[in-house]
Amino acid sequence: MSNKPETYYVPAQSNWPIVCAFALFLVAVGAGLTVQGTQTESEIGTLGVIILMFGVLFLLYIVARWFSNVITESLTGKYNAQITRSFRQGMSWFIFSEVMFFGAFFGALFYARMISVPWLGGADNNLMTHEVLWPNFEAIWPLTMTPAGDITQAMPWDGIPLTNTIILLLSSVTLHMAHVSLEQNKRTALIVWLEITIVLACFFLYYQIVEYGHAYEEMNLTLQSGIYGNTFFMLTGFHGLHVCLGTIFLIVLLFRIAKDHFSPKDHFAFQAGSWYWHFVDVVWLCLFVFVYVL
Repeated sequence: MSNKPETYYVPAQSNWPIVCAFALFLVAVGAGLTVQGTQTESEIGTLGVIILMFGVLFLLYIVARWFSNVITESLTGKYNAQITRSFRQGMSWFIFSEVMFFGAFFGALFYARMISVPWLGGADNNLMTHEVLWPNFEAIWPLTMTPAGDITQAMPWDGIPLTNTIILLLSSVTLHMAHVSLEQNKRTALIVWLEITIVLACFFLYYQIVEYGHAYEEMNLTLQSGIYGNTFFMLTGFHGLHVCLGTIFLIVLLFRIAKDHFSPKDHFAFQAGSWYWHFVDVVWLCLFVFVYVL
């Protein structure tokens, strides 16, 4: 038995991380200016949209080039079992960071709903807070009246939200079937199940756009509709962004499958995409319960 130590491939220095950070900076600045322009109805919002779109396109280009490098390194045999373990650990920590990301927004929702709103209503002997800050405030949730006195409507859980919940649950099942087909080396079944998953993801995004249009045009529910509108659009909007990224991830996997990049024993990239998609589904279930139903 050979005692030769296993080699660990270390790629050359890359400029992609710092360039990617700059693209993310542009996205953050553009998003902030866009929201500010929407709230103040100023021309700064137009500049924000331009910066945001440029940042998103720049980020997609960087990710495509960076991932292309990683795929090439994998296909040329530079990766071994130890590097695969490193990828698994990295993806696990990435999903954990996403859990913390959404946890912060859910925490803001719970704080507003369980602490701030009752306090404004005079709960826990906070009568002075109630009288000084908002004398006519009624502590109810969803909070459909803004501090300016505008009336909005709460988004019902049935209809599009329930439809999207069913769609995402079905997409988890179809993606699992695709994964099973890959492990069993059933190429045709793998492609069909993955294509069905992508179609379901596109339906979800389409219905969310329809829901947003209905909220803005018919319900007077906007990002400026007080704490309820803020939390509703921040949570569902960021989740929709993750669904969009996950859909792109699945489409890339479909192209890689068409080029026969995966085998039943070596397909971590597919597993990573599957982990990410199931995480997005779990987040939506929490959203459906705490944002729409309760």
